[in-house]
Amino acid sequence: MPDSGGSRAQRAHIPTTGAGTGTEAEDRPIPHGDAGALSVDPAAGQVTAPAGLPGPAVKAARRTGLLVTLVLGGLTALPPLSMDMYLPALPAVTDSLSAPAATVQLTLTACLAGMALGQLVVGPMSDRWGRRKPLLLGMVVYVLATAICALAPTAELLIGFRLLQGLAGAAGIVIARAVVRDLYDGVEMARFFSTLMLISGVAPVIAPVIGGQVLRITDWRGIFAVLTVVGIALTLVVAKWLHETLPPADRHTGGVADALRTMRGLLADRVFTGYMVAGGLAFAVLFAYISASPFVVQEIYGASPQTFSLLFGLNSIGLITVGQINGKLLVGRVSLDKVLGFGLAVIVLAAVALLLMTTGVFGEVGLLPVAAGLFVLMSAMGLAMPNTNAQALMRTKHAAGSASALLGTSSFLIGAVASPLVGIAGEDTAVPMALVQVVCALAAVACFLLLCRPWQRAGREAGGL
Repeated sequence: MPDSGGSRAQRAHIPTTGAGTGTEAEDRPIPHGDAGALSVDPAAGQVTAPAGLPGPAVKAARRTGLLVTLVLGGLTALPPLSMDMYLPALPAVTDSLSAPAATVQLTLTACLAGMALGQLVVGPMSDRWGRRKPLLLGMVVYVLATAICALAPTAELLIGFRLLQGLAGAAGIVIARAVVRDLYDGVEMARFFSTLMLISGVAPVIAPVIGGQVLRITDWRGIFAVLTVVGIALTLVVAKWLHETLPPADRHTGGVADALRTMRGLLADRVFTGYMVAGGLAFAVLFAYISASPFVVQEIYGASPQTFSLLFGLNSIGLITVGQINGKLLVGRVSLDKVLGFGLAVIVLAAVALLLMTTGVFGEVGLLPVAAGLFVLMSAMGLAMPNTNAQALMRTKHAAGSASALLGTSSFLIGAVASPLVGIAGEDTAVPMALVQVVCALAAVACFLLLCRPWQRAGREAGGL
């Protein structure tokens, strides 16, 4: 690894303020904020954060943590990879298992519900036992559940194992966010979330394309076989390169009751809850598209699985691009609340346009106008998703795991509720998808305005309060 200020400081064993006295390398702490620069010891592979480094050295030290950034990106990419790679196969699964479309869509709902519930368990676990051990356990179970999905003989068994897959996959989602909170604060955290979106965003771009190509040579079971191999590879990478970021001194020692009290305290924070629910509703808009688009694009508009995959990838590129504009150009120059509000407004307008098109207000429309509306909607998610997470996590420093769990659980539970609603009228109309998107988008705006009340905080900041 090239020499840098951070790596030199690490080799000199610069102590960290407030460090624990544990003897194992993986228990050395990383403080919050800019003083907690990310560094990787070339000898031990340890992720640490030397304190007191000057600004340029801090930036250099964080650059040496590129590998850890890629690992976190892989963990956040696993859920969309598990979802999106499977999407082109949904019509094929209905035929293979002789199950109705609504039942097959429950395989998506089950995976989402599992990810939601799993985060409630894994988040507090990571606050108590550290980030590394719960993550590795979850990854192993994920691999086993995914392998069993490939062998499921009925839709009911596939739903059950998708639930287990989601429960285990939750570890990567919640702990990746908690690790970011361990390492960063403020504007830096918002920028890092946008960077993470770039890395993890590769998954939804390539996943449907890979899924469509896998279907050329095998059936839908081959998709789960590929996901099993990906899970094994990511587990090995985590075991080798992602070390502990939560020092023993900062861990919670209480049991279930203490975890529940912590979550209750977080939920009592009106602003935190506002960002959490607004983010969850925005995710429901996204997931309504994810669960309905295979049928809308392929069954209603007659596109092939490969065409659907390409359109889905294009929409994901839009999300990634806007996310990078958010992180590189807007964060630090424009208020996060202003950017978030603009993103939610665009989502509402795009959803309303889709509803008008699908209900026939503009007459008979083809695939191109609908695809354009979905592209705008997906792209605007690049402004909403990273900023709701960053604004919510800024309000918690000592319970990042529990806060991350609540953020993820609310998103996945609301998304799981939205999933079956989009197919309630069958496979021949896209109106339910658009209607769910409009309702959830308007509700997200209402939560942002009524609970977060960004103008009040902006006024206090302007007055120096």
